[in-house]
Amino acid sequence: MKTTRESELRVTSGQRKEEKVFLVIALALAVVAGVGGWIAAGAFSHPEQGQGVLPDRERTLGDFSLTDESGRTVTRAELDGKILVVSFLFTGCSLTCPEISRRMAEIQQLTARDPDVRLVSLTVDPRSDTPPVLAQWGARFGADTNRWRLLTGSKTVLHGLIAKSFLSQDNGDPFNSMPGNFTGTERIAVVDRHRRTRMYFDGLRHETAAAVAAEITQLRAEP
Repeated sequence: MKTTRESELRVTSGQRKEEKVFLVIALALAVVAGVGGWIAAGAFSHPEQGQGVLPDRERTLGDFSLTDESGRTVTRAELDGKILVVSFLFTGCSLTCPEISRRMAEIQQLTARDPDVRLVSLTVDPRSDTPPVLAQWGARFGADTNRWRLLTGSKTVLHGLIAKSFLSQDNGDPFNSMPGNFTGTERIAVVDRHRRTRMYFDGLRHETAAAVAAEITQLRAEP
């Protein structure tokens, strides 16, 4: 009986040691993951100390025919020769999208006297973001419809345009709930007068509006 009791005690003690080791390992992994996530978030939220980020490859604004918030057709030809500030919209998004639209509103204010600048917001969810929905969204953020166009249309056209001209898609991520599986939708892109996507800025940063305005000034000085 004593031997059995000692065996039980040894087993219990061993189990407790294993549980302690497991907890220590789990805690260490959580800390590493947390630190790694914090570093990754910091690196993305503060790219190059708040400066712009270059495109992953050469990207040029493709041809398109889309519909704005008033129901009017808008083509690329209408925007040729302009410097464009482009954001990506999903009105069903309640956290990041309003913040990005606030940045766009700030950029609109900073470029109010720049006739060569146009703002464009492309929805990634055209099924939900119809012209009336976009009109309400634009009014919420004070969009000047002569200078800031909110565009919807065919899903095929929109997603093809965004993938070609601006953002990558991660179709292998089962947890990506963004329509079109786009990554980096919080970015604001600047397109030069020759339709080349030149720089991305983090739309969640308060200083982005001023950084975009400075980028526009530099592009304007180019031939």
